[in-house]
Amino acid sequence: MLYHLFRYLDQYWNIPGSGMFQYLSFRAAAAVILSLLIVIIFGRRIIDFLRRKQIGEEIRDLGLEGQLQKRGTPTMGGVIILLAILVPILLLGRLDNIYVQLMLVSTVWLGLIGGLDDYIKVFRHHKEGLKGRFKIVGQVGLGLIVGTTMWISEEIVVREKSVQPVETVYCDPSGEVVASTVQRVVLSSESLKTTQTTIPFIKNNELDYSWFTGGNDTAAWLLYVLVAILVITAVSNGANLTDGLDGLVTGVSVPIVVVLGAMAYLSGHIVYADYLNIMYIPQSGELLVFAAATAGALIGFLWYNSFPAQIFMGDTGSLSIGGIIAVFALCIRKELLLPLLCGVFLVESLSVMMQVSYFKYTKRKYGEGRRILLMSPVHHHYQKRGIFETKIVTRFWIVSLLLAAVTLVTLKIR
Repeated sequence: MLYHLFRYLDQYWNIPGSGMFQYLSFRAAAAVILSLLIVIIFGRRIIDFLRRKQIGEEIRDLGLEGQLQKRGTPTMGGVIILLAILVPILLLGRLDNIYVQLMLVSTVWLGLIGGLDDYIKVFRHHKEGLKGRFKIVGQVGLGLIVGTTMWISEEIVVREKSVQPVETVYCDPSGEVVASTVQRVVLSSESLKTTQTTIPFIKNNELDYSWFTGGNDTAAWLLYVLVAILVITAVSNGANLTDGLDGLVTGVSVPIVVVLGAMAYLSGHIVYADYLNIMYIPQSGELLVFAAATAGALIGFLWYNSFPAQIFMGDTGSLSIGGIIAVFALCIRKELLLPLLCGVFLVESLSVMMQVSYFKYTKRKYGEGRRILLMSPVHHHYQKRGIFETKIVTRFWIVSLLLAAVTLVTLKIR
């Protein structure tokens, strides 16, 4: 909104300072500051409102140290995160950008699903919340929207790279003029609709889904839609499972969002994309503002969510955070980096799947269920081993920072 307003003022009224809103760096910095202020200023009021309405977490006794002390802590704090993301984007983002529109739809969509789940838990007193199949339907629906939009929209294109011979002339030590030809990777001037994505650690690291369909474009896009559904479902559920300790999913998500924002900026900048030999995606740089607002909202939420938590984000926040990360990666064609970048989410999800599968298998075979871990997800396993909650959370943050750094390094290591 402000982008378009100040662009008009700069163009027709030449007001000093109005041109700053044309710069991504300025709007990203402003988005971080604004989202932080929204959380810190309005967070306390929202917490007090939720406490007055007795919108608290009903925690079952699972034998974890300090668990019952958290009973009654206000939940649905994801509302604070959503507010701190949406307001800065509506004010500072380019609302005519297709990628920003996709991110806004995804945030609101999964926020509503998570909010419905929290509503059923708190007000209807159903501990299980929204049935799992309905969550899956909602995630699949968002995957269909995102995948189909990436397929149909003419604004979502990439510039392919091509190898061109470049002749150089130089003098050797004897003074003789020597001409040589080298192969240089350059960006094509033509924008193309493509199902390409990025593979880490491989030279010329683009994978085209059409390779799996024999070059059939329609089949390739259908495959891409299925991938979008899988990615959104997996990452949003992974974030939801990670949300079990004070500040855990919030702190783990910050490095992920920061790295995705950096990659969006580099992919949307033709000079950096050419220099790094990565896919150039026109207009994707605008996602930097969205990433900045999200990072600011998450860091601000830690003000209230760090141990001991004054509020829980609930599914309203965790499902939204996972969905934001998944759709963001799809927009910048980096979804195959998510197993590395979101390694914490992946391990949390695998720990639950392994625990449940092994329990069911041993129950059929031996008549009694056995467990691999003391408790799943894996962060509760460490709690059962007597490790204090804050130490578990801090170590998971460090692991997330390490994975984020390695993911960023994949831009050069191939």
